[in-house]
Amino acid sequence: MSRELILKNARIVLVDEVVHGSLAIRDGRIAEVTSGDTQAGEDMEGDFLIPGLVELHTDHLERHYSPRPKVRWNPVASVLAHDAQIAASGITTVFDALRVGLDEDADVEAREMRHLADAIEQSIAADRLRADHFIHLRCEVSAPDCMDGFALFADDPHVKLASLMDHSPGQRQFTNLDAYATYYKVKSRMDDEEFRRFCERRMAESERNSARNRRAVAEACRQHGIILASHDDATPEHVREAAADGVRVAEFPTTVAAARASKEAGMAVLMGAPNIVRGGSHSGNVSARELAEAGDLDILSSDYIPFSMVQAAFFLGEVVDGISLPQAIATVTKNPADAVGLDDRGVIEPGRRADLVRVRLDDGIPVVRTVWREGRRVA
Repeated sequence: MSRELILKNARIVLVDEVVHGSLAIRDGRIAEVTSGDTQAGEDMEGDFLIPGLVELHTDHLERHYSPRPKVRWNPVASVLAHDAQIAASGITTVFDALRVGLDEDADVEAREMRHLADAIEQSIAADRLRADHFIHLRCEVSAPDCMDGFALFADDPHVKLASLMDHSPGQRQFTNLDAYATYYKVKSRMDDEEFRRFCERRMAESERNSARNRRAVAEACRQHGIILASHDDATPEHVREAAADGVRVAEFPTTVAAARASKEAGMAVLMGAPNIVRGGSHSGNVSARELAEAGDLDILSSDYIPFSMVQAAFFLGEVVDGISLPQAIATVTKNPADAVGLDDRGVIEPGRRADLVRVRLDDGIPVVRTVWREGRRVA
């Protein structure tokens, strides 16, 4: 039996315009978009209808699993709590980022990442989840156990994205050692001498491990059809290396030069939505607004605050000249979907999945009122 839902009196954000009208959903797909008034349907009261958000990089699950140092929550319960917050933020497709390769200051073990992946996959099979979940492996190539951790995910069909990371001091995200010191000394409560030894160990690990692990991860991703992302590229040389590895998504480039080189190399440039909302990077790197103004920003990710995606998208359409609301919404819908080959979502048009979000602006803050995934209300 066919299932149909009509949403009327909405401001519908299409690819290149906003229309006032109605939208029909049939069997989980968008059946029709009509401008003007209609008699039938659920009244959206003039609220916006946008595509469901597509999140490529969120570390948020780990915060539910390990909310305090040495505290562990049930993995399935952690996934359910994370999923509920994701969906309530308007995110209908999420790539959950799990660590592969552990820094010495990590409070988790490699096997725990596998347990979380198992909890995600068990919950998908049991139809417990509101959003559509995939796995993103955050590969710390400087870590000696990087490939051991990667092996735990061998042949896992839910792994669709992997990023190449090196968080050792003196490069990429932390070219500024003052910013690195602020982050790690506060986080780990090190004195100056402990911090000096910590930096020396991390730089030595990077020298020993990064190049070979990077090559091994890139080759494994090619063999398994996993899309590859770079992370924190700072120089055109970093970008050339990424291009040679087959990278398709440039995550969080730290400089204007790296972002521009990534665009010119055909990569989609991803930046943090909190960077947009705050007006700058928490690490002192390039402003995402600056990249947006230059036309060098394609995708926004929530990174560590799920609600920041919808907040940043509406904000971007307001504060950056030359970026329309449809273009701003595309940074959290169409563009991330396109970057990872999900061509069935990310746009409101007939035939696409009915992944939709009803949004009302209240004093400039978007309020997520209703979320549908494949036509079924999930938040």
